[in-house]
Amino acid sequence: MNLGAIYHRTSDQYCYCLDPDSLVINIKTGYDIDHVYIIHGDPYEAGIMGGCERWSGRREEIFFKKSLKDHIWWTTTLFPEYKRCKYYFELHCGDECMYYFEDGFYTEDEMNQDGKALSYFIMPWMNPCDVFTTPSWVNDTVWYQIFPERFCNGDHSLDPDGVLDWEYKETGFRDFYGGDIKGIRDKIPYLKDLGITGIYLNPVFESKSNHKYNTRDYKKVDSHFGTNDDLRALVDEAHAAGIRVMLDAVFNHTGSDHPMWIDVLENGEKSRYASWYMVNKWPIETGRDTRDGRFYSFAFAEHMPKLNTSNPEVVDYLLDIIRFWIDTFDIDGLRFDVGNEVSHSFLRAVRYMTKRMKDDFYLLGEIWHDSVNWLRGDEYDAVMNYPLASAISDFWIYKDRDRRSFEYDINRCFTMYYSQVNDVLFNLLDSHDTNRLLDKVHGDIDVFYQQLAILFTMPGSPCIYYGTEVAMEGGFDPDCRRCMPWDQIDSGLRDAELSTMKALIAMRKSTPACKSRNFHFPNDIKEKRVISYLKLDESGTIAVYLNCEEDDVTIPISAGSEVLFTRKWDGSDKDGTGVLGSKGVLIVRV
Repeated sequence: MNLGAIYHRTSDQYCYCLDPDSLVINIKTGYDIDHVYIIHGDPYEAGIMGGCERWSGRREEIFFKKSLKDHIWWTTTLFPEYKRCKYYFELHCGDECMYYFEDGFYTEDEMNQDGKALSYFIMPWMNPCDVFTTPSWVNDTVWYQIFPERFCNGDHSLDPDGVLDWEYKETGFRDFYGGDIKGIRDKIPYLKDLGITGIYLNPVFESKSNHKYNTRDYKKVDSHFGTNDDLRALVDEAHAAGIRVMLDAVFNHTGSDHPMWIDVLENGEKSRYASWYMVNKWPIETGRDTRDGRFYSFAFAEHMPKLNTSNPEVVDYLLDIIRFWIDTFDIDGLRFDVGNEVSHSFLRAVRYMTKRMKDDFYLLGEIWHDSVNWLRGDEYDAVMNYPLASAISDFWIYKDRDRRSFEYDINRCFTMYYSQVNDVLFNLLDSHDTNRLLDKVHGDIDVFYQQLAILFTMPGSPCIYYGTEVAMEGGFDPDCRRCMPWDQIDSGLRDAELSTMKALIAMRKSTPACKSRNFHFPNDIKEKRVISYLKLDESGTIAVYLNCEEDDVTIPISAGSEVLFTRKWDGSDKDGTGVLGSKGVLIVRV
């Protein structure tokens, strides 16, 4: 038995409350383990006095498991009657049996040694207020990310100097095209018709750049976008259309023209804001990047000096801004830019305040890596699920991999966090920070839709970047931020793409199993690069097939199965089989 591959602890995603009554227990082992049992019960079942107590719990086999590349992830849910739980594991590898406690592994004889005090795993108390609760509406949401400067120009009177004609083409880093809030408001009917139920807006507050990530004034909508009243009108009109709105919170840094930073530059160490930033060398020198460490900034960008979110005054300042945004605009969530660099103490204060203002407020962190440190229930609700985007993309990048590698990668993404976090992860395939999906798949429209089919059948909350619904092209920043091709859309040139996206969104919204956290990989098709997985829900099961082979493949589906979405599928004959073309998609209700 490979004991070094076995791991469990009573914290993080290994042991947590799903709700006030349910305790999720997960244990990781190697592939040599055949059976896992959990022995559990109340810690006080045998009494607490006398020294002669012999505790014994209820023995149950753990059946549910997920395959990872080098491990098996075993999972079960317990329902402790008295909100406490003591437990240990019994592990089988062929004829070998070991018992796993908090302090290590024991044989049966060692476990029963006279005088041995066993160190059980303990969940001491399932306090309801400590249960990590995430906003339920997010799982039902289909997000649409808007880069405001490039989405739609609705009011030419707001155009900045040097504005360029609206044109669907490659863009420069400093180009302005005049997109604004009025343009977004004008397109709310378009978004509603598409099936969108959530808008994520890149920054809209005063900034001299086209991307607005170097903020000058957090309480004033940029004049080239409109006014505060315009933003409030946008939120109200979106809400009336059944669409939630999430703003971008750029609190890791300000712009270099922010009045507080100007004061620091002018007054040096005597500035009242000297400790609000992270200055390491006085006086401050300007005119070059910050690799010399004279002050900290976003990356090494001199024009984005980093705020000190360890400073209580800075925390209060930023909390006041968030309070203002919620009170003034009635927003539904915040996406925190560079969300892994602001302090944990600041984020805990944010959660405490926002959840009391709106108990279903959505807190989303921009973190590109394993984020369990921010997802324990006292900071973010979720993060942008870039690991999922990589897991999906990798299967097409590494053409020698078989479907088991896809299974391992997807399972990894959904064993990193609590189940209630998985329900509200912000799933995406591209964004303003990446090349566009069509560029990632080298212009292959069939692979483009295969990857979108996965996105819309995964746990969490899917997001499409503006223009993905019409298969917009675009390389890395700034090319991923092209102007929306409204002339082509309005003339009908993109109707086929729009129709396909509407079908995917409609399937997601009308099929509860698409949103479910429960999935299984039967790997029931012999061809090694045909992905197949089942999504399960109380209302039923759907089967997803993606043919990533060079040739067509035969897919058996049960009689009476309802086709929910398909590309390159010729239909099934009377014996229940059909042919799925190369790079095709088939999603059926089983």
